[in-house]
Amino acid sequence: GSDFYAAPRLSPDGTRLAWLTWEHPNMPWDETALWVAEVLADGTLGEPQLVAGGEDESIYQPAWSPAGVLHFVSDRTGWWNLYRWREGQVEPLRELAAEFGEPQWVFGMSTYDFVGPENIITTYTQDGSWHVARLESESEEWQPLEIPYTSLISPQVGPLGVALRVGAPAQAAAIALFDLEMKEHQVLRSSSAVEVSSDYLTVPKPVEFPTTAGLTAHGLFYAPQNVDHVAPEGELPPLLVFIHGGPTAAASSSLSLKLQYWTSRGFAVLDVNCGGSTGYGRAYRERLNGQWGVVDVDDCVNGARYLVERGLVDGERLAIRGGSAGGYTTLCALTFHELFKAGASYYGIGDLEALAQDTHKFESRCLDRLVGPYPERKDIYEERSPLHFTEQLSCPVIFFQGLEDQVVPPCQAEQMVAALESKGVPVAYLPFEGEQHGFRRAENIKRALDAELYFYSRVFDFPLAEPVEPVAIKNL
Repeated sequence: GSDFYAAPRLSPDGTRLAWLTWEHPNMPWDETALWVAEVLADGTLGEPQLVAGGEDESIYQPAWSPAGVLHFVSDRTGWWNLYRWREGQVEPLRELAAEFGEPQWVFGMSTYDFVGPENIITTYTQDGSWHVARLESESEEWQPLEIPYTSLISPQVGPLGVALRVGAPAQAAAIALFDLEMKEHQVLRSSSAVEVSSDYLTVPKPVEFPTTAGLTAHGLFYAPQNVDHVAPEGELPPLLVFIHGGPTAAASSSLSLKLQYWTSRGFAVLDVNCGGSTGYGRAYRERLNGQWGVVDVDDCVNGARYLVERGLVDGERLAIRGGSAGGYTTLCALTFHELFKAGASYYGIGDLEALAQDTHKFESRCLDRLVGPYPERKDIYEERSPLHFTEQLSCPVIFFQGLEDQVVPPCQAEQMVAALESKGVPVAYLPFEGEQHGFRRAENIKRALDAELYFYSRVFDFPLAEPVEPVAIKNL
């Protein structure tokens, strides 16, 4: 059969089954197909019927309404919008230049649920922020709802109301329960027990900036903020460019204490939604097809330049950081460009060939679209692997690596560290025992942040308001 099956959903009366399939080399945000079949008396399925999907169409979250009508999200217009399948016909419910779907890296993701047979509560992202609305599917009445959050996902309707995962610039991600009219709510559980005064928090501003080929890219800009400290007159802040992993993820405006760690210590931050990111339509996601290691890097470089040109940050103190796929973008930016003065790689990919040769089935052909088929285009994999061009890397870098990482093995970071050491370039390396691809232990996360801050303080030669544990930096 198909290479992948997902999202099996029984109709309310148990007589029909809907499900998704997709084939290599696609990922579920590239091309998926939605099928329906009758459930026979013996529990087997009748002849499957193709409802939607196929070439250049991604289907997300099939779900039956209480009345037994199949609904789903499709990006057939270039945006993930809501549809229903009724009497053999696909009907759009709401067509917006907005995304009602996300890349399906895990099972069970959702952006809508049913309050009644024709009444839907749905979340969607537009211009970098999430919104919630009520949709009457029969009358097509559309009612955006005002609630005090900018991050909204996974609505679940139950007898007590509507549960949502929410977040905002001054509030960490939480589970909130709303009444069915979405007018009142209570927070049931927060992802953080830490209460931080708004005097120490900066609220992001969406930015859109020019990038390569006459296009524009997006990001969230955070100015430094700390009520206890004021920058010297006329001094611009250093800039730290964040680049997310995935590489199909998206920067969130929900409170991130990891990010606010930097802004409260005098850094400006640009959280880049480079080409390939979710939230800006299919064409924006597809900018990265065949261009991973090029488009994402150009967008980070051009975003930093944009802020420098507007006098918001210090052009001589620019750094970039990222983990996993974001670490790959970071290493490419430092290796193939000369704009950034320093960087931090968290278990970043240095060798694309190794990633293509040794991974699990779900992602085993992902790079066919992002880079090219392997081994047929082995040349491209080599050209875009920073590990093969360490002679071009000449700015200070700090590497963080889990020693049990099976996605990006420690040898990749260690080879780059050795190359920088031999060139006399300032470099630091912090390996963590017991950590894999992404750090889990609080003490290691804290140690990594403090070490990165110490590294920048030495590279950019600025004092620290509070002492942190130093890290050994070679060649500095």
